[in-house]
Amino acid sequence: MNLYDLFIKGGLVMWPILLCSIIAMAVIIEKYLVISFARYNPSDLLANIRSALMRGDIDDAEKSASSIKKPIARILAKAISKYKLGLPAIQEAIHNGGREEVFLLEKRLSVLANISGIAPMLGFLGTVTGMIAAFQTIQQLGGNVSPSDLASGIWVAMLTTAFGLIVGIPALGFYNHFVDRVNRIVFEMEKTTEEFIEIILSGSEKVEVEESPKESKTYFDDTENN
Repeated sequence: MNLYDLFIKGGLVMWPILLCSIIAMAVIIEKYLVISFARYNPSDLLANIRSALMRGDIDDAEKSASSIKKPIARILAKAISKYKLGLPAIQEAIHNGGREEVFLLEKRLSVLANISGIAPMLGFLGTVTGMIAAFQTIQQLGGNVSPSDLASGIWVAMLTTAFGLIVGIPALGFYNHFVDRVNRIVFEMEKTTEEFIEIILSGSEKVEVEESPKESKTYFDDTENN
């Protein structure tokens, strides 16, 4: 039998499993592109920002960040836009911008997590309903069935479990992989924002310092997987 024949023999439950596989594939492709695009080495950007701020050219610093379409650059651009309002406003801009960017990175990851659990459960449901139907047939025939007849009904019923696991296992693997990559990007963004705050504290007397650097190092701690 080919794959299509096996799919048809699995019954109606195979269709929601197929839908789960399509959704999972779409999310995997999207998250791969989004997360790959988010990777960025900000060393040159920080150097440009430092140079612009030392000259007192805030507009040039903001322009340097805004010209780069990366998550960390957008965060820094929002922070620089609050430069004249003092350090607390800068930190608030970093915090809000960081939450927005992490939300976009984590968006729809929960879909993969759900599919990794739902697809195998649908498979088990199909197997259970298939086994019920097989035993109903045995009862109707008064037990006069051959072992081959029983085995045939059982392997057909277990097709849904196999397909459910085929969808669920990769979905779980990709979910864990993407979570790990997002965590790495978030760590790099936090590190970059710390360096940016150090630039602000060491390079300008115009910023009102009301908090110590140690109190302002974590900006993305309110985020959750979505």
